Parts: sequence; C-alpha cells; structure tokens
Amino acid sequence: MSNVDLIIEERAANIGNFMVGRLLPFRQKRAVGPFVFIDHMGPAKMSERDNLDVLPHPHIGLSTLTFLFEGAIMHRDSMGNEVEIKPGAVNWMTAGKGVVHSERTPDYLRDSTKSLHGLQIWVALPKHLEETNPSFYHVEAKDIPHWERNGVRFKLIAGKAFGKTSPVPIHSSLYFIEIKSKTTQTINIGDDLFGESALYILEGEIRSDGNTYQPKQILIAKDAKLCEFEITANTTVYIFGGEVFPEERFINWNFVSSSKERLQQAKEDWIAHRFPKVPGESEFVPYPVYK
Repeated sequence: MSNVDLIIEERAANIGNFMVGRLLPFRQKRAVGPFVFIDHMGPAKMSERDNLDVLPHPHIGLSTLTFLFEGAIMHRDSMGNEVEIKPGAVNWMTAGKGVVHSERTPDYLRDSTKSLHGLQIWVALPKHLEETNPSFYHVEAKDIPHWERNGVRFKLIAGKAFGKTSPVPIHSSLYFIEIKSKTTQTINIGDDLFGESALYILEGEIRSDGNTYQPKQILIAKDAKLCEFEITANTTVYIFGGEVFPEERFINWNFVSSSKERLQQAKEDWIAHRFPKVPGESEFVPYPVYK
C-alpha cells in the first residue's frame, strides 16, 4: 500500500491440537473496521494420526467467516447445522446472543494423510444486533463473485466493492477481497474501498514506496482511498476492512461485545453449561484458566 501505517507480523498461537498464525488482534491495532480477529491456519500436512479437533466452544456478539485454501473442515453447531467446508467456499455463522460449534476433520479423511490451510475470521456485530438470534449461511465457491482485470484475478468473498455484492449476508459495511496475479502489476483500488483498510500477503510479495513486503504480514493503511501497490508475479493478497463502529469492542476468550458486563455474563453462562448444545457432541472446551 502507498500509505502503510503499521505492519503486523504473524504470531504463533495454539487452538487446541493445532498451531495457527495469529494476525488480529494486535496490541497496537485491535481491529480493522469490524474485523476483530484473524487466524491463519497452516499450511499443515497432517498424517493419518493427526486430525483437527476443535471441540464445541461458544461465541457471542460476532460472525465467524471460515475460508479454506486447502483441505476440509466439518462444521457442526448448536442450531443443528452440519456442513463440510471445502476450499473457496464461505462458512458464515452469526453468533448473536449465543451459539456453540465444533470444527473437526471430516470422518472420511481422519485415517489418511491430508492438508489444511485457510483463514478463520471474526467480524464484530453492530451494537443493535449483538443479541440477535444465531444464524448460519454457507456459500459455495462457484457463487462467490469473481472476475479478471488486466490479467489480475479478483474475488469478492464478503461485503460490497467494485460495484458488486457478495451473497454472504453481512451485518455492516465491510469488504473481504482476494487478489491473485501471475505477473507483476500495479494495483490501484482506492476508489473502491472505504473506512479502515488492511492487506494480508498470503504468498509472493508486494512493493510500495520503495519497500518490499513478504508473506505472513498484514499492512494497515493510513487511508483506504490511497490503496495503490505493485503486486509481483505469483502473489496472492487479501484486502479487508470497512466502516468502524462508534463503540469499542472488547474480547474475552471467544466472546465479543461492546459491554464488558455482557462478556462476564457469557463467561458465567458457559461455565454453568447454560449455552445450547451441539447435537451429537458430548465434549466441550472449558473456559480457560489464565495464570
């Protein structure tokens, strides 16, 4: 980006039996627009003995967006949904007043070697929707808007931009865009962006103002309207952002809210087993004891 304000490096984090790269939140930047949490999963090669098993755990006050590059995840939730997530598709689950879900390697892959690579994202809800009823929406890869411009491929995974609208049912003004190029090109999309904006480099590199930026970095823009950069050959980046909420958002474990009191209530409800159950699941993630 021509106006990089902050560079965030990917940091290792453990989500149970699987290591991820944590990108947001960051101590100097807690959110970008309504985006409050991003984990980069993998790329990981898993043996027949290794499987993803994220046990049932709760959320409030957010929507989760799961987007895979490789592999598959079986999503099960307390609303009764059971959907396999495959590369290029979007799982969009709105927690609202409370939902529980698990994420596991599908049964047919558990005894074989496999790969897993993707992004897990949390998008905070507007204050008036924080206590809405939970909902779930799955969008197949073929239904995501995609197009090519001067040899550069674009996907509008969620939100509105470029005069297009993704079918993912978002709850606020945002965008989540994939850009891929096989050749070196200059990208100028500032007029299509709004609010806060950031760029994540998945592979390859970009150049801006004489600087070169590498994978596993998020670049935070000073001004979304000045989003211009050079993308080198065989590079993939993701641009995300949108309008900032007027109220600050707080995070406690898997809970997001504009109210610290609501976070405390969610904690107490999970410890007391007052959240709904995931059909077919008997295990759960206990509330962590922080030392």
